[in-house]
Amino acid sequence: MYITLNDNKIYYEVHGNKNGETIFFIHGAPGISDCRSDIQSFSSLTDEFQLVFMDMRGSGRSEGKRPFTHEQWTADIEALREHLMGEEKVHMLGGSYGGFLTLEYALRYGNHLKRIVLRDTAANSDFNQLSIDRALESNLPGINEERILRLFHGEVHSDEELKEMFWSIMPLYTVEFDEQKAKERLESIYFHFETHNDAFRYNKPKYDIVNQLPTIKNDTLVTVGRHDWVTPVICSETIHANLPHSRFVIFENSGHSPHAEEAETYLPMMRKFLQEGIS
Repeated sequence: MYITLNDNKIYYEVHGNKNGETIFFIHGAPGISDCRSDIQSFSSLTDEFQLVFMDMRGSGRSEGKRPFTHEQWTADIEALREHLMGEEKVHMLGGSYGGFLTLEYALRYGNHLKRIVLRDTAANSDFNQLSIDRALESNLPGINEERILRLFHGEVHSDEELKEMFWSIMPLYTVEFDEQKAKERLESIYFHFETHNDAFRYNKPKYDIVNQLPTIKNDTLVTVGRHDWVTPVICSETIHANLPHSRFVIFENSGHSPHAEEAETYLPMMRKFLQEGIS
């Protein structure tokens, strides 16, 4: 479904139990990702919860009117929540860059939130060099310092170049890399290089909310894969150390996507947390 919010057409889907509590899912990778992988990963929760998925402004099937900023993206999330839920509070799960937006949403609109789930994310950009070093140390074909720096600094020249760059780093994201599935996923992606560039050139360098985290009072489940290269474990450790009502879980056999790589453990744990909170 489409709806125009803040003068921009947004694609969204609603699944599951209309009588259950609602979870909003905020995807990562601006300009590369969209809500489809979350729909696939979390469909088992539809028996109990109502699930709301959206393609963020400038990503997936949504329209791409600037500005692409954290302020605008969180305002779009709030506009959709208000449209669908009125004054009702929701749970929220943010993965990777979507975790940045989830945390900023909590700072701006926390009175509309119940519980928060964070997956492989960060509260600042201090880890950039660590991620770049891990990519270069992988010795994967297609990764070199010039290309990885341009990717991280938001200096991509076209959708086709963004596609080539993303293909070169895809093996880093999971413990077990399935080349055929990765190729199929690559061909399904809606690439928007300007969205990526704005996120990484202008937003991420100034992103630092560590000192504000203690003001977030919502129960929060902080999760990360042990082998995550792009938002390493230290990022989640920092979040947990500064969130007063948080639980921290490391998934030992996962990279950037423990909800998919260790789904048999992740999904029941998430369900229990949303039911009971921090116990």
